[in-house]
Amino acid sequence: MTDSVAVLGVAAIALGMVLTPGPNMLYLVSRSITQGRAAGLVSLAGVALGFLCYLAAAALGISAVFSAVPQAYTALKLAGACYLGWMAWQALRPGGHAPFAPARALPRDSSARLFLMGLTTNLLNPKIAVMYLALIPQFVHPGAGPVWVQSLLLGSVQIVVALTVNALIVCVAGTVATFLSGRPAWLRAQKFVMGSVLGGLAVHLALDRARPAVV
Repeated sequence: MTDSVAVLGVAAIALGMVLTPGPNMLYLVSRSITQGRAAGLVSLAGVALGFLCYLAAAALGISAVFSAVPQAYTALKLAGACYLGWMAWQALRPGGHAPFAPARALPRDSSARLFLMGLTTNLLNPKIAVMYLALIPQFVHPGAGPVWVQSLLLGSVQIVVALTVNALIVCVAGTVATFLSGRPAWLRAQKFVMGSVLGGLAVHLALDRARPAVV
């Protein structure tokens, strides 16, 4: 079965990914600040379903499709890189919005819409796609047992880490936004860090020549 090194490796990568501002964090924070923690948690439930969809795809060996059709994998990576680059520009440009910036007026959405938007945001999140299609398969070893079982286990580790951290973010989003509202220097620093990280990820993703492992 999967050894502890693989589990810890996936957990570390998952932690690094979830702490890097991206579509999921931006959406969850915006809804938590403008509509309250309950709305943030409903949105997080949609994000969780998105994780389960990626987990099912990984267990079914979807990475094998991208290995057989490398052009599709390259297109996915370039699309993800462009999206991350666009997000970096949105953060760094004059007037760009930081994740924990004081809330702007947003319409109140129903629970069904919050859930659906959380699901859609996660399914279209390039970071999560790369996580499941390129990173997790690297920790799967055919000699360690059924590949689909390992994929499910390692994917579950990612989901637990991501949901735990995101739930904490939802719960403290309002408090952090209030703290930053009177501290423009902190807001500028937050925007700079987020934009720089996203820009670095975009460049790395665009230049990476790795291919997905067949699981």
